[in-house]
Amino acid sequence: MAKQLAFYFDASACTGCKACQIACVDKNNLPTDILWRRVFIYGGGGWVQQGNIFTPNNLFTYAVSTACNHCEKPICLEVCPTKAISKRADGIVLIDANRCIGCRYCEWACPYGAPQYNEEIKAMTKCTFCYDLIDQGQNPACVDACVMRALDFGDLEELRQKYGELNAIEPLPISNITKPSLVITPHKHSQNSGEGTGKILNLVEEL
Repeated sequence: MAKQLAFYFDASACTGCKACQIACVDKNNLPTDILWRRVFIYGGGGWVQQGNIFTPNNLFTYAVSTACNHCEKPICLEVCPTKAISKRADGIVLIDANRCIGCRYCEWACPYGAPQYNEEIKAMTKCTFCYDLIDQGQNPACVDACVMRALDFGDLEELRQKYGELNAIEPLPISNITKPSLVITPHKHSQNSGEGTGKILNLVEEL
């Protein structure tokens, strides 16, 4: 297959510190209401009360850092009526703000919620994989910012050979919709997408 750049995420190492998220905002000078990379805290379980004593019952939590996955089958590209979304030879999916009419079809179609409307420029925006840095032989800002080295990137097939085939854990959607260019090392408490028993614990914060 042609080269496809992909992100690697190690859920077992991520602490949810959001350094990646902040680095993305800083590098791309994003408005306060737009996050191209998000860090979700997912958890579940409960407590059992015995008299005045509460004991944990299957409590778990873990963090998931996610951005546009520059999918092998980008549905955002398929639904864009103005052909403002394109896929480079290296697999990076980009939005041309000059051609975008802000219809939000891509936002509605993307199962990851990656495209986001920028009111200032009246167009959709999303993670660019820091292609400007990659073209200069550098790493994406989020990768360099991760203090736990839980993020990396590279050729999709090479990442799969090194880390395995897993590309979907809760709260991410199942992967057969768009075939995300993503490889994940799961946390010990990670649950398969579509089989989760928990919920996003910081949803209001991230939205």
